[in-house]
Amino acid sequence: MTTRSGRTTDEGRAAAPSRRQLLRMAGAGLGLALAGALTACGPEEVDANGGMEGPKPGKSGGGSTATPAAGGAPRVLWQQEASVGTLGNQEVLAVVGNVVLVAGDPLVGRDIATGRQLWSRKGVATPGARLIMGGGTLYLASGEYDGDVVGLDPATGEETWRSSLGGRYDQPRPVGADEDRVYVIAGILEKDFTSPTNVIAAIDVRTGKAVWSERRDAGTEEYGITSAVLGDRLVYTDHKKNLTVRDTATGRQLWTKKISRSNFDRIAVHEGLVYVSDSRNLRACSLEDGGERWSLKTDEFAMFLGPSVVDGTLYVSDSTHAVWAVDAATGKQRWRTTALLDVSVPVQFVKAGDTLFGATQFDKNGGVQAYDAGTGKLRWTFNDGQRSEDQWYVAAAGDRLAALHGDRVQALPAG
Repeated sequence: MTTRSGRTTDEGRAAAPSRRQLLRMAGAGLGLALAGALTACGPEEVDANGGMEGPKPGKSGGGSTATPAAGGAPRVLWQQEASVGTLGNQEVLAVVGNVVLVAGDPLVGRDIATGRQLWSRKGVATPGARLIMGGGTLYLASGEYDGDVVGLDPATGEETWRSSLGGRYDQPRPVGADEDRVYVIAGILEKDFTSPTNVIAAIDVRTGKAVWSERRDAGTEEYGITSAVLGDRLVYTDHKKNLTVRDTATGRQLWTKKISRSNFDRIAVHEGLVYVSDSRNLRACSLEDGGERWSLKTDEFAMFLGPSVVDGTLYVSDSTHAVWAVDAATGKQRWRTTALLDVSVPVQFVKAGDTLFGATQFDKNGGVQAYDAGTGKLRWTFNDGQRSEDQWYVAAAGDRLAALHGDRVQALPAG
């Protein structure tokens, strides 16, 4: 393993395809309704833009985390500007300990209690960087475009690890990590400096060297990977409509199967199963052999969005604006709500206590939604008044939520 001090550069960044644009076009083609208005208003005052009054961008806070009155959206605890470079990926916001991380340039860590900037690193995150965590380390492709993968301490932003792959691969990008390895997709660098084919590889975190690499099928692309790691299994989908599982120790492909559409959404893994939204069907497949354990079907001409598993319950929404809660082991429906017919439904879920929180996608009237986790009843919706159709992101942190929307990161009470 090679350890170096952190280095930064202000040189230009390589362009990458915009998955957000693809998602917008896909959504339009499927007739997803992104209209309406639902901004729950409680006892707080509403500003001119329709958002709840609270700290303005650039203001730190640390106010009460008390649950708002019934039907009322919470007051913002603090709010800060963010420089986000997501390119539509789903892993742009994270909370590690007391640090809120927002992907972008600069990459910034903030205190979850006050919003105070703890550290800032310019030139370390490439466009579209995913916040890949493993063993307490944040892994990123090197912002110097030198073929290295770096590890940062999320508490300080300092570089603590670096893997030099010796020029064998072109622009390796982490897609998963655990205590022992970092998993990357990388182009195979040819003598003419092109990379028409690519590999999936594992880097040992102790030595910084690749312990295995497997060439992917001809025609597969380096971008558009949706992935997850569970135990000794690495799971991913791609633009070629494949769902694939590999052994993390050897790289051996255990199985792969076709799904009906390219999956841009998140996948979920839990207790030996992988869950994938496959157009009208939500499928649970065995990580060992790919066998289907259960499936659900939504309405005709509708499609499921990306699932999340929290505390043994699978949460997912669909394009008819329904939100589902399903037993992750059996597929038995626990509840289904259609309370959001006029606005976008959540595409990401987290939970705190008995409240389920969802972050909506492209809808100026969306936001962070709070549901009773037991019944699915909508408790409140928070909107920051930006009137922006940027996707929302949310992460749970004890009695607080970190929420990201457009160029703002903010904290809300988790009640």
